[in-house]
Amino acid sequence: MRVRYAAAALLTIFVTSGCTDPPAKDPVAELPTIETVGGWRTLAPAPSQRTEVAAAAVGTRIVVTGGYRADGATVSTVEILETATGRWEPGPPLPVPVNHSMSVGVAGRIYVFGGNLSSNRPTDAAFVLDTTQGWRRIAPMPQPRAAATAVAIDGTVYVAGGIGPSGLAAEMLVYDTATDRWTTAPGPPTRREHLGGAGFGGIVHTVGGRTGGLDTNLGAFESFDPRTGQWTRLPDLPTPRGGLAATATCTGLVVAVGGEARSTFAEAEVFDTATQTWKTLPPLPTPRHGLGVVAIRNTIYTLAGGPTPGLHVADTTEAIEAGGVCQ
Repeated sequence: MRVRYAAAALLTIFVTSGCTDPPAKDPVAELPTIETVGGWRTLAPAPSQRTEVAAAAVGTRIVVTGGYRADGATVSTVEILETATGRWEPGPPLPVPVNHSMSVGVAGRIYVFGGNLSSNRPTDAAFVLDTTQGWRRIAPMPQPRAAATAVAIDGTVYVAGGIGPSGLAAEMLVYDTATDRWTTAPGPPTRREHLGGAGFGGIVHTVGGRTGGLDTNLGAFESFDPRTGQWTRLPDLPTPRGGLAATATCTGLVVAVGGEARSTFAEAEVFDTATQTWKTLPPLPTPRHGLGVVAIRNTIYTLAGGPTPGLHVADTTEAIEAGGVCQ
């Protein structure tokens, strides 16, 4: 009896151990890392603390507009970082306070589109920053839009995703900076808000976002080719998240940074348009959502944002330089 019991026990141990699944692999941890010149650098803090800002660059200057301050007020604040010197200076205030707006730089000018007014309702207002006259109104968008993304391709701006008058927007709003006219085009196949966007090689990329609350984060990564008018689904963002921002370097890296769920995301994930694969940068030292992310050549800047989910603000400015040679 003892022999049979021991054999049975041994068999039980063997079967149990043989059926145990190996530990699940973390696909994000296995992503290759992008070569960088040093790591993240902490730059001079912005003059004010804000979140849900818009940011865009012209030349070596990054213009950070609007957003919330700590007491929840929507602001018209404009602050400009001269990256050549690392110094901040005030800019002319926006004509109206907005949060969750969209911004791009085109031909030496900064454009700001939509966003939420102080009443928390989206607006169709659009402005351009003229270096001699300050901000001036341009043609309003075909419909109000907030928490979208704006991408410039060859003088045309594509406002994709976001929240419109009837919820998640279906149409993409297309602005011709030369004629001051708007048209529409099909929006991203995956409707979402709080997404990031970037343009490279004549292609509009939309990355991440969410459909509602912090538990609805998505990894959707879709691109639009203005030449064909077609959208293409690309490999998903490895870490699904909304409240992030994105940019593209001169070497074709689409960089997605930040975001929020139960906490803020430190992930900085990179889609290499040459290999059509995702890679990573070192984690963001100060995880944030509602931040601005801008690339000047190969250097990626992260500006302002909320260090914890909800209404929290920061003046943090950090930068990292990706490897590679700009053409």
